[in-house]
Amino acid sequence: MIEKILGVLAGFTIWVISSGGYLGIVALMAIESACIPLPSEIIMPFAGYLVSTGRFDLYLAATAGAVGCNVGSIFAYELGRRGGRPAFLRWGRYLLIGPGDIDAADRFFARFGNMAVLVGRLLPVIRSFIAFPAGVAKMPLLQFHIYTFIGSWPWCFGLAWVGMVLGDKWNSDPRIKAAFHSADLVIGVVLVAAAGLYVAHKRKALKQAG
Repeated sequence: MIEKILGVLAGFTIWVISSGGYLGIVALMAIESACIPLPSEIIMPFAGYLVSTGRFDLYLAATAGAVGCNVGSIFAYELGRRGGRPAFLRWGRYLLIGPGDIDAADRFFARFGNMAVLVGRLLPVIRSFIAFPAGVAKMPLLQFHIYTFIGSWPWCFGLAWVGMVLGDKWNSDPRIKAAFHSADLVIGVVLVAAAGLYVAHKRKALKQAG
């Protein structure tokens, strides 16, 4: 059952970006930033792969990813501003969000204040949940979005760059190309493996917390 779900997830990611272009990147990164388990570590490298094929521009792909982060962060920000921690604790488990995730974001925000939104966007795990304590603290919305974009862009650029470099190697090395009949097959396998590790880790953490 899990394998089927992961296969659908991989196929969905490839289809959305391939057919939706830059808007597809925006949509998927918005989902990730809304605290739904669709990691940017899966989304942006595939966008980078399409950069290597000439389909995308690296800088525009990174910008699309950062815009998506802003769009999706509205959900977590508003949930924090309106419902506070009880709402996140109640509904977070359905999105594989545990108390530990919220605690880490809370501590980070308490330490760095509003700058935590900018810095936190460069850090794994923290970046996905930092909008919530910003909402609880009622951080000014314009400042929140500016910091979110500035902090998200380097993250998206870095992941897309990795995908681009790997894609260049794929396209230039005949030994690699000879090993597989389709690039989509390789990307699909990587996406499934990454998604599987992510979901397994989150489920284990939630069980330990509960």
